[in-house]
Amino acid sequence: MAEREEMRNLETIPVGSLGIIALKSCQNLGEKIDRYLVKWRTERENEHKDSLAFKGYQRDSYLINTKVPRFGSGEAKGEILESVRGADLYLLVDVANYSLTYSLCGHENHMSPDDHYADLKRIISAVGGKARRITVIMPFLYESRQHKRTARESLDCAIMLQELTNMGVDNIITFDAHDPRVQNAIPLNGFETVSPTYQFIKGLLKNIPDLQIDSGHMMVISPDEGGMSRAIYMANVLGLDMGMFYKRRDYTKIVNGRNPIVAHEFLGSSVEGKDVIVIDDMISSGESVLEVAQELKARKANRVFICSTFGLFTNGLDKFDEAYEKGLISRVLTTNLIYQTPELLSRPYYINCDLSKYIAYIIDTLNHDASISDLLNPNDRIQAALTKYKNGEY
Repeated sequence: MAEREEMRNLETIPVGSLGIIALKSCQNLGEKIDRYLVKWRTERENEHKDSLAFKGYQRDSYLINTKVPRFGSGEAKGEILESVRGADLYLLVDVANYSLTYSLCGHENHMSPDDHYADLKRIISAVGGKARRITVIMPFLYESRQHKRTARESLDCAIMLQELTNMGVDNIITFDAHDPRVQNAIPLNGFETVSPTYQFIKGLLKNIPDLQIDSGHMMVISPDEGGMSRAIYMANVLGLDMGMFYKRRDYTKIVNGRNPIVAHEFLGSSVEGKDVIVIDDMISSGESVLEVAQELKARKANRVFICSTFGLFTNGLDKFDEAYEKGLISRVLTTNLIYQTPELLSRPYYINCDLSKYIAYIIDTLNHDASISDLLNPNDRIQAALTKYKNGEY
């Protein structure tokens, strides 16, 4: 990756002095991103470094101090503790971080996605329009599962996007949006949904030494029809075959707010004896993906690798531990874009895919007002990684 850093032509003048606001929910990720940026900008040779346009280009940290103090009633306010006038701001928020708590009338209350979103708006409000440009990096898109109407109901994701742009946000960057068409709510603003396919492939190549990456030994599976495009892309870049399951539901009943799944029906060629990569955008309770793993094993698949951008694990890890012990799954790969419990990180089957360097690349390039299209299409990097793996260099 070092060569890649040197290859990037960032001779353009920065949009403004770079500032990163990592809300408390995204503190660890923000600190990692900051370390990369400090390192690159210290090493980077640029003849214009001392010019006025590059003022504040090299700093010890790009993180801006903010806080969101709360009153005893649970109400809060956002405070920015240093100047952001004319800055190119990047706000990082993890709406899925339930580990943070606050006092609500003497009770300990865990922060919900609503609380994190409200804190984001408080910080944007505290900026008060003084920044040159505001970009929100929200890996797990708030309310992204409430993206379309099926009855008389609210459209929460669209409302959120419009609220942020009305507050002065110029660009929104998210990862693996549940349905990218939500961007239709803000057609005149920047909206990027980034896929971590490269990081998943890298995670597998680094941790599994004996993969045979060809259509005779491996296959990519989509656990439902909604995630087809994700699986098609991965299968194409790896040169593999793909299959999918569709969920046959009982529409006469509603259990826990949704129609129960009767069966997972498989469409695709034989998986017998093949390693399979099951790729999805999120693991919520995990029931669906484990049922798919069971179905694949029943069809005599070899090893099952589960790749999911967001590992929420809302019902804990017991079912995954059990599936691993039974040999239903070999590895589970999720990213560090959302909160990961210490228990998850300690599991023998878990592979953590770190995206801090990737986000640092995106921030660095955008700050220079340069194109990020090559960062959004990782095909070249994937092919280079596969060549290295096949040559035994990983």
